[in-house]
Amino acid sequence: MAEDQDDSQKTEEPSQKRLSDAREKGDVPKSAELSAWFVIAGGTFVVGAFGGPMAKSLMSLMTPFLAQPDKIGVDGESLHRLATTITAAVAGALALPVVILIAAALAGHVLQAPIALVPSRISFKLDKISPLAGFKRVFGKNAIVNLVKGLFKMAVVAAVGSAVLWPERHHLAELVSMPMAALLPVTQKLSLKLLGAALAVLAILALADVIYQRFEFIKRNRMSKQELREEHRQTEGDPAVKGKIRQLRAERARQRMMAKVPEATVVVTNPTHYAVALFYESGKMAAPRCVAKGVDDLALRIRAVAEEHGVPIVENAPLARALHATVELDREVPPEHYKAVAGVIGYVMRLKGKTSSRPGAR
Repeated sequence: MAEDQDDSQKTEEPSQKRLSDAREKGDVPKSAELSAWFVIAGGTFVVGAFGGPMAKSLMSLMTPFLAQPDKIGVDGESLHRLATTITAAVAGALALPVVILIAAALAGHVLQAPIALVPSRISFKLDKISPLAGFKRVFGKNAIVNLVKGLFKMAVVAAVGSAVLWPERHHLAELVSMPMAALLPVTQKLSLKLLGAALAVLAILALADVIYQRFEFIKRNRMSKQELREEHRQTEGDPAVKGKIRQLRAERARQRMMAKVPEATVVVTNPTHYAVALFYESGKMAAPRCVAKGVDDLALRIRAVAEEHGVPIVENAPLARALHATVELDREVPPEHYKAVAGVIGYVMRLKGKTSSRPGAR
């Protein structure tokens, strides 16, 4: 009951990490129908490309056994030589077709999922030998689905085979009386027609099974809202911790910024809502550089530090707002503000020329 309840709570689509973890554990959407289709396609190619030569080779090998059985030696050495000859001939005739069939079978699996060694899949587990687990596998949902698919596939292939062979029904009886040399091409032709029709139908069934397996793969890896939150917390970090880190970083950045205010040449204010501290050395810099800026409480702190260290404060509301919006920290003032800033810097320089002490706010 608890297990059903847990499954009912898994209403969210699986994340990419969940799907990747499932694949690493060997859980992949793999269709047995597609793998079988590749094997049959490989067999069809073998029949079309090698069926005739392979049959002729085997026929020439077996003809002496039927035409002249009395000339076959039955002593030990003759039988050994005969067995060696037959084995070598059969192996030579079947070697390439067998390699093609093995390659087709591997392709059917590799194209769906890369071959990977998953130790957990081959490790010993008690549930693999448990009668109850075996009963569930035999009579479970997947077993029933596979049984229905198998019966349906057999019925469809049988119907297609009947439809292909029905027009040839009058010629099938003649095959018995045909000589072997004439029988092979006819048999090959009928086999290719039958296999081609079966491949066409099985391709549709394989595509449907691929879609079904993909659906089942997504379904069994669905997640609950709690699992999504836990995964997000593990991958992205706890939001509360991240917020605290951002807060600490911002505070340290403000401390470094405030440490540069005493070195500023002038602080432009609005008069309390905005504050921008500029630093300029005549002849060494192309334009003044912003060393600190802030609004509201931070602006008041910048102004207080400037007053404490005797940095000139100039109230210019439009310029303070414009500089705060367009100038980044440790960046030079953009050209569009050169004229206004030059006026402020010039004013400060004139004040410094008139008195040795730095004036306060004007």
